[in-house]
Amino acid sequence: MNTKDGLPASISAIDERLVSFFIDGVRMLGMPKSVGEIFGVLYASPKPLTMLDLVNRLGISKGSASQGLKMLRTLGAVREVNYHDDRKTYFEADVELKKLVGGFIREEIRPHLQSGQKKLKALEKELPKINDPDLREFYEERIKRLERWSGKANLVLPLLQKFLGE
Repeated sequence: MNTKDGLPASISAIDERLVSFFIDGVRMLGMPKSVGEIFGVLYASPKPLTMLDLVNRLGISKGSASQGLKMLRTLGAVREVNYHDDRKTYFEADVELKKLVGGFIREEIRPHLQSGQKKLKALEKELPKINDPDLREFYEERIKRLERWSGKANLVLPLLQKFLGE
């Protein structure tokens, strides 16, 4: 028995579960559901797909597909490929863990860490304005703790990339 997208029911069930797996993953990371859907479909597809294939299979708008593909390309999770000497643009999932982790760290985590460090510097400048010495000491300790956490994250990220990539 075939499903609405023409796939045998057993393959469609596997595809659905793979897509669901990636939807859960991107939600956990605070990314749009459509990013997980797009990556899941490409991951589950034995052949490259066009943006229109993704739009039709997922029932999403061209705008959502375009934005999702752009985000996935930026992360290094999807790449454009030539397929059957066709002039259309085809996409496939890049399944190298090192690239996926590296792209996510580069595009999502590092900018947040850098932004956090700037915010901590701004917080430090506010400390002298606190008149209550006990309260000022409390905030100094909290800010120092956040700085240590940030420093540890900056040390661990390259190690994580190396560990997962090899």
